[in-house]
Amino acid sequence: MSPSSDAVPPRTAFLLAQVGASAADRFQARVAELGLSAREAGAIRIIGQRPGISQREVAHALGAPPSRIVALLDELSSGGLVDRERNEADRRNNALSLTAEGRAMLGRLRAVAEEHQTEVLAALEPEERVALAALLQKLSAGTGLTPDGHPGYRG
Repeated sequence: MSPSSDAVPPRTAFLLAQVGASAADRFQARVAELGLSAREAGAIRIIGQRPGISQREVAHALGAPPSRIVALLDELSSGGLVDRERNEADRRNNALSLTAEGRAMLGRLRAVAEEHQTEVLAALEPEERVALAALLQKLSAGTGLTPDGHPGYRG
């Protein structure tokens, strides 16, 4: 069953884009206070979830070209947040992990993300938050987005 165009309030997609852009801008400002970009924050989160992950796998998870990830990881490595070690199973690849400083940063990022989510969803009742999350998951699945990817990570 296909709803008529009258059943959908006008500008729904535009409003969704506005809310998303606003939320992304506010998140970027929050992580900038930690001295990171949103891309760096995303990479730290991925590496923290999957110690030993390869650079190529980080790129795929973030939806970014592998060539963009090298410079990003150089920054994180020189900042003392990420370690690169040769992967013994495939010496052409590096296994990535967080340093102690990187793990501490991940903890700060988690706190920032929780504060950010609370702020973004503040206007909604608890049941509305659950419904919105379910609808956004459905939309995300229908567009082929990766769970950890974000257009801001590609730049």
